[in-house]
Amino acid sequence: MSLESEIDLPGGAVLPGTLPEALRAELVAFRRDLHMHPELGNQEFRTTAAIKERLERAGLAPRVLSGGTGLICDIGVRDGGSGIASTGTGAVPGAGMLALRADIDGLPIPDMKTGCPYRSTVPDRAHACGHDVHTTVVLGTGLVLAELHRQGLLPRPVRLIFQPAEEVLPGGAADAILDGALDGIGRIVAVHCDPRVDAGRIGLREGPITSACDRLEIALDGPGGHTARPHLTTDLVTAAARVVTDVPALVGRRVDSRSGLAITWGRIESGHAPNVIPQHAEISGTVRCLDLETWRLAPDVVVAAIDEVANLHRAKSEINYVRGVPPVVNEAGAIELLRDAMIARRGPESVENTEQSLGGEDFSWYLEHVPGAMARLGVRPPGERTIRDLHQGDFDVDEHAITVGVELFTAAALLDDLR
Repeated sequence: MSLESEIDLPGGAVLPGTLPEALRAELVAFRRDLHMHPELGNQEFRTTAAIKERLERAGLAPRVLSGGTGLICDIGVRDGGSGIASTGTGAVPGAGMLALRADIDGLPIPDMKTGCPYRSTVPDRAHACGHDVHTTVVLGTGLVLAELHRQGLLPRPVRLIFQPAEEVLPGGAADAILDGALDGIGRIVAVHCDPRVDAGRIGLREGPITSACDRLEIALDGPGGHTARPHLTTDLVTAAARVVTDVPALVGRRVDSRSGLAITWGRIESGHAPNVIPQHAEISGTVRCLDLETWRLAPDVVVAAIDEVANLHRAKSEINYVRGVPPVVNEAGAIELLRDAMIARRGPESVENTEQSLGGEDFSWYLEHVPGAMARLGVRPPGERTIRDLHQGDFDVDEHAITVGVELFTAAALLDDLR
């Protein structure tokens, strides 16, 4: 593998230039193969095997995580280890390796890209969030860094983390951390596809870039009765309706409005006949929050509000508050690293500011232990103005984004040693 148009960096480091055409074509083919064979969280056996085989063919020694899916792979290790004292999950920048993280799972939705030659072959499964791109970017970076290491040009070890089950609350990141993914790591970075940003560009934001996301499940019960005599029983449908409408407003008055705490319902079910007051109702939705500290308080505030409204209407409530993920809070040093890396490769016009999203991402669990940052990787074909979004069956990307992501991470791995 030869890398063209090398760029000199401060401190005597060399930044590889554009990727060889053969590697670009291989990575596009790899991404399309993943896209055709999406697997749900903790079921990514084929995906894991494909990543492992390619890394081993490059002379690397990946380790499959104990759950059987996902893997980690160190590049540039010495004497069977990184040559850096393991710092567990309390590392600081400069004290350990740089980690590059990808998530490898798909979504349980059908692929709606009619006529696309690489559409999903698995019914009701699709890579509609870009995890196939994330995985291919980290794999491609690993192949480039392995070659640099063979040439003696990789200044210090780098770890690749291919994480399963990002779409499954509370996220596969927590399991990967328990499996040692962060041992010896000083900083971690990742990208996430953004269909609002042109391919060839990235979006950066210091501080929170996603929101916290929890799941809320409520069961309401009462004795039931005749709709002619609601005063003799618990009017359960009205109780459920009041929970749906009153709880979000009540919670909004019990936390700082700047925290962006929002409850949104996705399901409500109750009853079978128009003249029968039911005995049971179910409501479920999500709790999202822009602020980390308010997120920590959210379960107590939300549960108290639900109980208060349910009791007012004489309904018995059973609440299952499922902790999801905290916000991704980008560290300033990691954002500076990604910004400098992108500018070194593609110039200052390739970087734009981005806003905080209400989406959740389990990359946040890594940042509870080590500093790091997530960049938004542009995947929109330049010039296209069609509004697209993630988690939709027709989601696709401009595959030039793969090359951009590899260049970004490769430059970050080399620049990180200069800090």
